[in-house]
Amino acid sequence: MGRALFVAATRQHVGKTTVSIALINGLKKRFENVGFVKPVGQQHEVVGSAGLRVDKDVTLMKEFFGLKGNYEDMSPVVVPRGYTRDYIDGKICEQGQLDSIHRSFENIQRQNDIVVLEGTGHTGVGSVINLNNAQVAKTLNAEMILVANGGLGSAFDELELNRCMCKEYGVKISGVILNKVVPDKVEMVQEYFTKLLKRWDIPLLGVVPDEPYLGRPSLMDLEKIFKTKLLAGERCRKRPHYNTKDTLMVATGLKLFVDKLGALREAPLIVTHVTRNDIILGFLAHAQRLQQEGHDFNGALVLTGRQDPVIAYIMEMLSAQDLPVLLSKESTFNTMDMIRSYTPKLHKDDQVRLELAVSHYEPYIDFDTLLHR
Repeated sequence: MGRALFVAATRQHVGKTTVSIALINGLKKRFENVGFVKPVGQQHEVVGSAGLRVDKDVTLMKEFFGLKGNYEDMSPVVVPRGYTRDYIDGKICEQGQLDSIHRSFENIQRQNDIVVLEGTGHTGVGSVINLNNAQVAKTLNAEMILVANGGLGSAFDELELNRCMCKEYGVKISGVILNKVVPDKVEMVQEYFTKLLKRWDIPLLGVVPDEPYLGRPSLMDLEKIFKTKLLAGERCRKRPHYNTKDTLMVATGLKLFVDKLGALREAPLIVTHVTRNDIILGFLAHAQRLQQEGHDFNGALVLTGRQDPVIAYIMEMLSAQDLPVLLSKESTFNTMDMIRSYTPKLHKDDQVRLELAVSHYEPYIDFDTLLHR
């Protein structure tokens, strides 16, 4: 049987899925068949006519790479709302969960030379249903790869907590990957973390510098946030990706808005109330001027407010220019807060972000050390 590599993180939003996709891409260059399993999933979607619930990361990996194996085996346990209560009430069999995971994993392992498993959160997530990441890795005899966000002290402290969980269950840790490291600190972190990990006899498999673009939402992400669809600008739905730190909330007069808009270097994301026709027309005029000068304009407009529709003739003008516009039913303040607090995730429809993730991460992973350990 081929090796099994279990990717877990020290906490949420560390970049576990991004590391997993880069690992699979690199392994596919070294093995004919690479498998993927998400033993315990939380965020799911429905696939097929039978209405099968599958973890979103599974559909991403299977469709992006064209991996072997069926959805049932790649996503054996999904934890929807109410699952934990049902488990505590005895409605879900503990052994049944484990049997399902083990059976599915063996099916995937038989078809592949090596299997990447992706955990859910840190190593202790899932303990309430007796399926934490360390338990599952031990059950499947998988080696753990721990992913932490870069730095020295805080990253090492978080790794120690997760290492203790692995030690408790007898799980071998095959390496550590540090993610989102400040670019000008990569060499320093590489040097000192290599020394720190010698305490545990664990190799440092990679130090990945931060790539802010990967953390920027696309219009497709904004559609998810506000549960809406673009009113115009479908051509920009999957790109560009917007720097939320520079999102411009407009509650001022038109002149100040136009001055600010002209000073922005990147594609601006502008939030204003749907009744601000002066701002909407100023946005339109700015886009038209740039286009007449031969420049692309990829700015987007988020209009807020529950009741008021966009005036018909203004909407026609925006549509004619194919400028990205979407409507949030939240207040302007809440809309801004939702945008800035949102953490984009990789998903199968965002090819731009997926391809960038692979090209950015893969070169920083030491596959030779991983595979010969």
